Amino acid sequence: MTGRLEARLRARRDSGRKLLVPYVTGGLRADWTTVLAAMADAGADAIEVGIPFSDPVMDGPTIQEASALALSRGTTPDSIVAELSTVEVDVPLIAMTYYNLIFRAGHRRFAEGIVRGHMCAAVVPDLPLEESQEWEADAAAAGVETVLLAAPVTPDDRLTRIAARSHGFVYAVGLMGVTGARASLADSAGILAHRIKAVTDKPVLIGFGISTPEQARAACAEADGVVVASALMRRYLDGASPEAIGEQVAALRRGLDNVL
Repeated sequence: MTGRLEARLRARRDSGRKLLVPYVTGGLRADWTTVLAAMADAGADAIEVGIPFSDPVMDGPTIQEASALALSRGTTPDSIVAELSTVEVDVPLIAMTYYNLIFRAGHRRFAEGIVRGHMCAAVVPDLPLEESQEWEADAAAAGVETVLLAAPVTPDDRLTRIAARSHGFVYAVGLMGVTGARASLADSAGILAHRIKAVTDKPVLIGFGISTPEQARAACAEADGVVVASALMRRYLDGASPEAIGEQVAALRRGLDNVL
């Protein structure tokens, strides 16, 4: 299945563009959908929407804090879908959440729900390759692309299987550890992106630890693009306006455009 997300990212990559996927935690503040629109206007190629969970095991302190605050406001998967169903942005939206929420709702109900919220893909970081086939099939039936993750320690044979089954793009986890801003780009990020690109022509994006335009540009020496989350959510948690978050995304966009 080549869905909306993969088609969009392939087309933009093939035109020579480096790809930018920022992240926002759904329901974090009352104006979070305004942040979504600001990110799209600032040059995002797709946007990750975090559906908060109480035990986000892959996330560091910033996204943990954002998830906890969103939950304290009464945010649920259904409330995020309801808010997104009234919003239209001209970029693909990607749900990012944990399998507990999917399992509790049921695969088809969850996938059909995120489609109603204009989301066309999902990242489920705690669902291993060996256990994800049922979800992948049910998601695909609802029109949802499943983006799979690869880590720096992923063996070559497993990397090939991940790349073959991933849809939308292949998510290269740039370092061992949890999400969060870092002072510098890990050497492992470029090495992993190079390894993935050797086994697939799907877009390869690096996430985890990308904080600045300079780091995004460095990551794209090997990768097709980047996912940026904690650096944006830190400012949003600290009170930055949607416009200010949009300006931060625009700075990342300019940094990537300088790669060309």
